[in-house]
Formats: sequence, structure tokens, C-alpha cells
Amino acid sequence: MFGPIGGDGQRRLAEASVAIVGCGALGSAIAETLTRAGVGELHLVDRDYVEWSNLQRQQLFVESDAEQMLPKVEAARLRLLKIRSDLALHTHFEDLDASLIRNLASKCSLIMDATDNFETRLLINDAALEAGIPWIYGACVGSSGSVFPFVPDRSACFRCLLPTLPAVNDTCDTAGIIAPAVQMTAALQCAEALKWLSGNREALLTKIHHFDLWNGSRLDTGIARIRQTDCPSCGPEPSYPALARTNRSAYAALCGRDTVQVLPDRERPVSLDDAERMARRLGEPFRRTPHFVEFHALGARFILFMNGRLLIHGAASVEEGRSLHRKVFG
Repeated sequence: MFGPIGGDGQRRLAEASVAIVGCGALGSAIAETLTRAGVGELHLVDRDYVEWSNLQRQQLFVESDAEQMLPKVEAARLRLLKIRSDLALHTHFEDLDASLIRNLASKCSLIMDATDNFETRLLINDAALEAGIPWIYGACVGSSGSVFPFVPDRSACFRCLLPTLPAVNDTCDTAGIIAPAVQMTAALQCAEALKWLSGNREALLTKIHHFDLWNGSRLDTGIARIRQTDCPSCGPEPSYPALARTNRSAYAALCGRDTVQVLPDRERPVSLDDAERMARRLGEPFRRTPHFVEFHALGARFILFMNGRLLIHGAASVEEGRSLHRKVFG
């Protein structure tokens, strides 16, 4: 009954496929909103599991999810299908890489950004440009948030803006966040998604919208003039460098969490059985679920997921994480 959408727009929503990269605060709010709006197909991507501290702002999750340390995409799947049983829902419990984002961009109408780092956004930016589809940027921390729809050939792309972005940003883990800032950011992102998917593309934002709920401020900033004519992502001869990058480190410190992530080695995969045997050999108590094995060793907490990805909680740097990984797994 909302005039700009109408019956035709609702049918377009039902035929649409949307990828949501990240299933934490923004991602869970976006997934619920688009599910209730009638979007036909959703792809959820997230590498993490539910923790107690998430419940303050990640609206799809409940205490039992944190107790079981369910993967966020699995906990989200259980809730979303209770909201709408006919939703075509696909979950990807893994780290986003060039292969996965390319695959999603090739089959989706739109990509929703619910991430917390520049590296992943550059992957989304390049994959969306290569596929000729838009992606909707969203970021929030403290009481503030920013939103912008990046549409191919319409404005500067995310890589064009990098010279003006800080090397290190505050995150929810380092600066905190209030849930209304999450909900406002996600709501604005979803409004842009509904505009695009229902065919109301002339109504899309043309400036980056920034707000702060605590002091009541808002700012809209144009970025068309910032477009770089020689940009390797949106210039006349794009090379999409984020998708071409092959030297991604196996070790990465997760900002603000004293945690190091270790990506799986294809030539030497470690299974859940391997992790359980290692915990038994060390004489340490362990916990095994269908999704991961958790155990403590050398003052750190190790969580190995079924795809071979490892989190080492208690490692404050990549160097410490690398050392702990080699001491435990050789």
C-alpha cells in the first residue's frame, strides 16, 4: 500500500537476491528487515560465533545462542525462517575472500555491507563494480553512523575515498556502541535497498549521510568530485586489485579483541578430529560441537571451526598468535 513501492515493487522484492556480508549488529538487523519486507532470497556471510557481549546490539540472537557459541549465520537462519518460512536463505560460515564475493556478486541484485574493516569493503567494492551491481555501505560506532549506496558509474567508488579515510578507526569493541545507532544505520541501509530493489532508483541518496544520535547532528557530504580518474577499481581500465590479491596473510589480528585468526592451509588442513586429539594429548578439557572444537592451551583459548579456520583468544598480536599456533599445532 506504500505508493512508491506498490504491487509491482513488491513483486520485484520477491524476485530479488541480496548478499549480506557480516551477520553481527548491522547484519542481523538488515537480515530481519529485508526478510520481513519480502525479499525473496538472502545470502548471509559471517565467520564468527555468538558471544554474550553481542546480545546488547545484535537483535537476532538470544542467550542460548551465546551459551552454545552458535555460528552467527546459523543462529540467524533459525530465527529468520521462523519469521518467514518461504525465505530462500543461504548461509556461508567462512571468511570472505575473492572467490566467494565474486560468486555472490554474480547471482545477487545487491550487496549489503555489514562489515567492520576496510579490507573486506574493498573486496565488496571491486566485486560489485566487476559485476555491475550496487552495494550499500554502512558503518556505526558509539552513537554515530554513516550510510551510502555505491552504484557503478554514478559516483566515486570506495577505493577513490581511501586517501581521505583514517588508517585506523574506532570499533564497537574499542569505543562501544549504543543499539539505537545500529538500528538507525541498518534502517537507512535497508531504505536504500528497498529503493533500488523496487525500481525507485532516482530516490537513492546522492551524498554520504552521517548522523550522531547523542548530539543530534547530521551531515550530508557529496563525493562525486572525489572520483579518481585513474582509479584501478572504477577507472577506464579497471584491474580490481582487491580481487587479484593473492598474498593475504594466514594470520590476522581481530581489532579490539586480543584475538588472532589463522586461515586454513589447503596443503595441511586441520580437522575437528585433529583439534580434539591435540586437546586430549595436552591433557586439556575441550568442548566439541558440530561447528567447532574449543580448548585451552599455553594461557590462550583455541577455537577451531569445521572449515579449518582457527581463532586464538588471548593473543595480542600476530606474532604472538603465530607463535602459539606453531607451539600447539607444529
